[in-house]
Amino acid sequence: MILTTQRLILRDFDEQDWQRTLEYQSDPEFLRFNPWNQRSELDVRSLIRLFINWGRERPRKKYQLAIVLKENNQLIGNCGLRMTYAEAGIADLGYELDHRYWGHGYATEAAYALLQYGFEQLHLHRIWAYCLQENVASAHVLNKIGMRYEGAQIESEWMKGRWWTTLLFGLIERDWWEQHHRY
Repeated sequence: MILTTQRLILRDFDEQDWQRTLEYQSDPEFLRFNPWNQRSELDVRSLIRLFINWGRERPRKKYQLAIVLKENNQLIGNCGLRMTYAEAGIADLGYELDHRYWGHGYATEAAYALLQYGFEQLHLHRIWAYCLQENVASAHVLNKIGMRYEGAQIESEWMKGRWWTTLLFGLIERDWWEQHHRY
């Protein structure tokens, strides 16, 4: 599967993607908002294999895609829409980027493309996402793509020796179409 945006290609993973993924997932700045303290080759190879296997499932219910720059074919992160089963009508959205590419609008571009795909191709009823309250940039991305803030889940995630508050965002199909004036 391939989705394209102005500056990005969102594509299914292949086995060779593990090296770039390990590189950015090992960076302390990236790890700050993630459950891991470190990443190994085995961890990342297993993760990439999982993403590849998700792409082979029929019917497909998980779309975890590599984020690649069009200009130089550089993998800079990944993003996904995940349903519990293929006809669920509801998916969660997530994304992660190499921290060297933060602040350039790439997460917004990728997440928006997934929203569009989810509502216009998969005909989902609802897409939701959450982020850590401290991850202000991620909350900004979710707001920017039109998702509605639905509330804080106080101390809902245990990670790195403490409880973190998460922020919940959501968007339903009719609101997507109203935002885009297409019926």
